[in-house]
Amino acid sequence: MNSPEDEATKRGDSLRDKGDFDGAIAAYTEAIRLNPQNAQPYSGRGRAYLRKGELDKAIADCMKAIRLDPHGAEAYRVRGTVYGQKGDVERGIADLTEAIRLAPKLPQAFYSRARLYDGKGEFDKAIADYTEAIRLNPEYANAYWGLAYAYLKKGEFDKAIADYTEAIRLDPQCAGVYRGRAYVYFKKEEFDKAIADETEAIRLNPQSAEAYWGRAHVYAEKSEFDKAIADYTEAIRLNPKCAEAYHERGRSYWTKADHDKAIADFTEAIRLNPEYAVAYCNRGGVYGERGDNDRAIADYTEAIRFNPNFAEAYYNRGRTYSEKGDHDKAEADFAQAKKLGFNGQ
Repeated sequence: MNSPEDEATKRGDSLRDKGDFDGAIAAYTEAIRLNPQNAQPYSGRGRAYLRKGELDKAIADCMKAIRLDPHGAEAYRVRGTVYGQKGDVERGIADLTEAIRLAPKLPQAFYSRARLYDGKGEFDKAIADYTEAIRLNPEYANAYWGLAYAYLKKGEFDKAIADYTEAIRLDPQCAGVYRGRAYVYFKKEEFDKAIADETEAIRLNPQSAEAYWGRAHVYAEKSEFDKAIADYTEAIRLNPKCAEAYHERGRSYWTKADHDKAIADFTEAIRLNPEYAVAYCNRGGVYGERGDNDRAIADYTEAIRFNPNFAEAYYNRGRTYSEKGDHDKAEADFAQAKKLGFNGQ
């Protein structure tokens, strides 16, 4: 027969796995009250605090668990994950490495360490850890997802697609995996496949502004600007504070020569992100096409102020100065654009 504290700990585990983190914390706390020298409910409660996003409390519980049982791998795993979420990546990796040393068959520890290597840009190390997590648990959908992302960042697109596809097989209801594979198809210029995946992501999560934005971007690349505008508009409805969605819709309107709507969207993007250099540059381009050279120059100047290495903005401002007959300023801007590697091609 299990002791009362063991029963309380098991109840905490069950509630945590069901997503009832407050109930789990209460159960673990009861287990700790019954036996404050047992490390297990501390690490369990730390994991529940991690799931709630209460990171400092999670660390405190893991430290208590480690003090009571220095050989408890789970406490190191949880604390390492928390350190990673707090931005202390090196301490996170150290804790996860210790968890792996203590429990070399713990796939979650390899997965968590892989994610931290991802964040550092150490993709080969991440791939090794994701691969080991999958070896230990071949049904680990998130590990396939992570592995696909690491291959994507390395530019190994076919491997990325294969792993996204496996993640989808294991978890076909996860919209985010379809979005990841859609992005790889976009990079490979397989636009119809990208659209199909973004469409499935939207079906699974109709409130995903990112999926509408992603599909719109593919439509724009295919020059299907009306469809792109419709999707950007839906993305904006779902997330009206997304400056990039306004900017990209503005580009589609500009391509359709709908200058008023393009200017309105670029202006809203700038309102939401006052340092959006590209939006200033593109709005300057629309003003230039309308013959409003002074406003165009003002916008190119703002773009340069926020990004002093924005070669295209120098070049475009130089062209506008040239149209105004201010050839000295035009030549100076052309020279700076060329110095930055832009020749107007």
